[in-house]
Amino acid sequence: MALLHALKDVRTIKTLLTRAGAEAVRSGDDLPGPEHLLLSALALPDGTAAAAFTHLGVDPGDFRTAVDRTHRDALDHLGLTVGDGLDDLPGADTPAGPYRMTASGQQAFQRAVTLSKETKPSLLRAAHIVIAVCEQGRGTVARALQTQGIDRIHLAAAAREALATP
Repeated sequence: MALLHALKDVRTIKTLLTRAGAEAVRSGDDLPGPEHLLLSALALPDGTAAAAFTHLGVDPGDFRTAVDRTHRDALDHLGLTVGDGLDDLPGADTPAGPYRMTASGQQAFQRAVTLSKETKPSLLRAAHIVIAVCEQGRGTVARALQTQGIDRIHLAAAAREALATP
C-alpha cells in the first residue's frame, strides 16, 4: 500500500510542477512561484484546492484573473502600462534541465510536502499547496487574494476542512 501511495504522490508532484511551469511560461515568468503552484493546484483532480475557494463562496477560476491584475498593478506602479491583453504577451522560454522554482515557490512546495506528511495517508493534495501559500504573508498570492477579498487565514482553514472531508 505504501508503494501505491508513493506512486500516486510522484504522479501528483509531476502534474503539479509541470502545470506550474506551464503557468509561469504563460505569464512570461522565467521561474514558477507560489502563484503558479496555486494555479496548478486548482486544476489537480483531487479538487481540494478548488473546494477551499468554493467553501468561501469564491469561484476558483477567478484567482487567475486576480493574479493577472496583481501583475498589471505592479507594472503600473513602476510606470509601465499593460492593457488587459496579458495573454497577448510573449511567454517565457520553456526551461530545460533540472526543475527550478523561485525561492518562495520552493519554500511553499517544501512546506506543502511537510504538511502532507502530517496527514494519513501521507499524500500530497492540492489543499496542502493552498495552506502553504496562504502561510506566506507577502508576494503575488497574498496580493491577489486580497484583491479578491479573501482572507488567507480563512482560505487556509477552508483548505484544512477540504483535507478532512473524504
